[in-house]
Amino acid sequence: MKRKHVVIIGGGFGGLMTAKSLKDADVDITIVDRTNHHVFQPLLYQVATAALSPGDIAVPIRAIFTNEKNVTVIMDEAIAIDKENKTIQLRTGSLKFDILVAAPGSRHSYFGNDEWQKFAPGLKTLDDALRIREKIIHSLEIAERISDLNASKKYLTFVIVGGGPTGVELAGAIAEIAKQTMIKDFRNISARDTKVYLVEALPRVLTSFTEDLSIQAKEDLEALGVEVLLNTRVSSIDNDGVSLGDRKIETANVIWAAGNVVSPLIKSLRVETDRSGRAIVNDDLSIDGYPDIFVIGDAAAVKDKNEEYLPAIAPVAMQQGAFVGKLINNHQYDNERPAFKYFDKGTMATIGKAKAVAMIRGLKLSGLFAWLMWGVIHIFYLIGFRNRFRVMAEWIWYYLTRRQGIRLIVGKEI
Repeated sequence: MKRKHVVIIGGGFGGLMTAKSLKDADVDITIVDRTNHHVFQPLLYQVATAALSPGDIAVPIRAIFTNEKNVTVIMDEAIAIDKENKTIQLRTGSLKFDILVAAPGSRHSYFGNDEWQKFAPGLKTLDDALRIREKIIHSLEIAERISDLNASKKYLTFVIVGGGPTGVELAGAIAEIAKQTMIKDFRNISARDTKVYLVEALPRVLTSFTEDLSIQAKEDLEALGVEVLLNTRVSSIDNDGVSLGDRKIETANVIWAAGNVVSPLIKSLRVETDRSGRAIVNDDLSIDGYPDIFVIGDAAAVKDKNEEYLPAIAPVAMQQGAFVGKLINNHQYDNERPAFKYFDKGTMATIGKAKAVAMIRGLKLSGLFAWLMWGVIHIFYLIGFRNRFRVMAEWIWYYLTRRQGIRLIVGKEI
């Protein structure tokens, strides 16, 4: 009997977990990804703020599966799926499949204002992180050589749009750069000249956390010097800064962390979607009418026991990948299948040095202990001993010295 060909689109958390769950299965696996590496997205903001190097949080996908002879990796972009003919249209050709696991992830959404992307990059890839890192450092360099304080203010002002975990973590990290760590290396600018704003349209930051932890996070940010603007919507972004209704903040540094939109690949499946474009899938994560096509991770709209959609976070994607891998491994292609159930292990967000908030199975934590737990868990999930060791060493160094890691500008254009 011919071995089934399983194609996995996306080398993120969901895609990799699916492939790992199938490493001993009697199937041939092809992983398709636009890049040649898996990136640990929860720590992307630390690359963007010069705390870690790109190689600390990324690893080549091929290296992960060196010893798995049934796994092939293709660096290409999937642009359409023909579900009737079981064919994937790639940027450079096509690929047939027997079973498909679509985990293409998501990108930042500007809610119909795509022209803002030029001025306010989001944070989803290593390329995004490096662009933001160099823009931050480059702005400080420009401010250093401008003698007129009024003229240099736009380069010393940082605006993060979006008060979710990414926005909060970025705001805290940038505040530490601008007011405590990197600023010490400059002679003509000082911490009091820098401004960091976090803009959130809702009444509080970290809305997925309880209200008391949300308040604690806001207070921690303010203690770092971040001005948190709640109930505030962005009306426009241009080369001069951000407009918040009648108020204009002049800045050369805007970072977008306000929303995500699913990969356009999902549209080619022609299935029902939610408001974010995520495919509404069956209880077993397959699409309606096609039991051999699964959608997982950020691209899937799955409800929990409370009939609320699961968040687009790494633990959800990993558990979904393991679930689908088990279904395929047990040859449950057409038989009655169990429903996917998410086991919520908790949610965490870090705000700065020794500051974090966490919700773990009903237990609410903040401060140093939450920050230590956040660090241990993130190191545990990093792929590769070398990466874990390097990240731990960088964090210990930063904790003791308050010195950032890589602070180089290597791009030709900012």
